[in-house]
Amino acid sequence: RGFPIEIGVLSRMTPRKKAEKIKQEVANGSCQLVIGTHALLSKKMLFNNLGLIIVDEEQHFGVSQKEQLKKLRGDIHVLALSATPIPRTLQMALSGVRAMSLIATPPVDRLAVRTFVGPWDSIILREAVMREKLRGGQIFVVCARIKDMQKLFDRITRLVPEASILSAHGQMNPLELDKVMTDFADNKADILLSTHIVESGIDISTANTMIIYRAD
Repeated sequence: RGFPIEIGVLSRMTPRKKAEKIKQEVANGSCQLVIGTHALLSKKMLFNNLGLIIVDEEQHFGVSQKEQLKKLRGDIHVLALSATPIPRTLQMALSGVRAMSLIATPPVDRLAVRTFVGPWDSIILREAVMREKLRGGQIFVVCARIKDMQKLFDRITRLVPEASILSAHGQMNPLELDKVMTDFADNKADILLSTHIVESGIDISTANTMIIYRAD
């Protein structure tokens, strides 16, 4: 805000008409900065004068996407960010092929994350949920498979009837998914039951507890 830069956002949540308009603006140079998902790597994307690519969560990009990025490169600056770099990237960084910077200091007031691995224990789970709820926080419950979600939903409802639950997964209608995420961010529910889709790009400061079902 306040800078003479036009910024576009492209993802599957972007309505088609708006997406087409952004693509045209990126191609003719009137949109100077575009933020997006893998949608930016599509063959239909044309760039006016690409100078810098920033790849966040680099470990989520597969070989085909990496090849697509290589085609874009040429003499372009590339900055890749990741807390869990893939072996190839790590090897390139350690051998000096790529320049590497480390961010080793946590943000101010950041508390250490405590992780516990154990069997499904109703008493511990209820205590974890109620503790977070009573201090005004929210809870993520992550389930690897969509087919297990209903069973888990029923279990949690029986376990903590006081808590309100929303569920989300990648096969939902984009608008419906967007609404669930917005409602959870607006604190309209205590628990978000979801698949791995919450692992990227979701920043909800009040959600401080995460329960992972079948962490194996």
